Amino acid sequence: MAPKVYFSRTITPEKVVELYDMAGKKPDGKAAVKLHSGEVGNQNFLRPGFWKPIIEHVNGTVVECNTAYEGERNTTKKHLKTLKVHGWSDIFNVDLLDAEGPDLELEIPNGIVIKKNYVGKNLANYDSMVVLSHFKGHPMGGYGGALKQLSIGIASSFGKAYIHGAGEPEKIWTADHDSFLESMADAAASVVNYFKGNIVYVNVMKNMSVDCDCCAVAEDPCMKDIGILVSLDPVAIDQACLDLVYKADDPGRDHLLERIESRNGVHTVETAAKLGIGSREYELVEVE
Repeated sequence: MAPKVYFSRTITPEKVVELYDMAGKKPDGKAAVKLHSGEVGNQNFLRPGFWKPIIEHVNGTVVECNTAYEGERNTTKKHLKTLKVHGWSDIFNVDLLDAEGPDLELEIPNGIVIKKNYVGKNLANYDSMVVLSHFKGHPMGGYGGALKQLSIGIASSFGKAYIHGAGEPEKIWTADHDSFLESMADAAASVVNYFKGNIVYVNVMKNMSVDCDCCAVAEDPCMKDIGILVSLDPVAIDQACLDLVYKADDPGRDHLLERIESRNGVHTVETAAKLGIGSREYELVEVE
């Protein structure tokens, strides 16, 4: 049976909670809530106020990891300051998973490119996860959604370089591109398997720029907002978002699609499905 993806064109914090409840899975034990803290200067990331109801609803701890590039989030000291500046640590319990080493190594025996994933060691303190993703374009991945949050998002600073470099961190910006995309899918699979599927995914199609929330200087959104999606399947939810972009009647659609297609973004989805962590076939359940 095809996995369900719950979808509403109404974008409110309350609608996130409603669709989450429809998915029918409550997090076991201690829940990590993975989101994007936003690079300093970025205007498009989703703010703490938007996510507050769902984070409180699951009684979750906001989790993040340091970046692998220059900016205001590439060291623990700077990232903790950014979490404060952007308001996350004022209203939530926040855990920077790789604030201190050593990394937690997740094995990927069936990995297509990489056989290990390096994540913040504090991930071991959680029993389940809610992945809150802002769906938009991305300078390297083509798009950012649930699979990117599972992979690059949860990887430690070293782990991010390892994924980008397709197993060779020194090649962080020069590795074969499709190998990087496949490495993202490998890493995502390791996290799904680590939590034994005890993860719920939320993708919000709002403020859709061709650039990621990791860009201090990002293009303004190029498309009208589309909606909120919730699923228990990371492949299905990302595929559904891509399909909604293709179906959109919006003058900015082609600009976003050029970014996605020029980076072969769908290949991450294809590879994740091949790894068996989800389905590209799904049932879209639209809710008013």
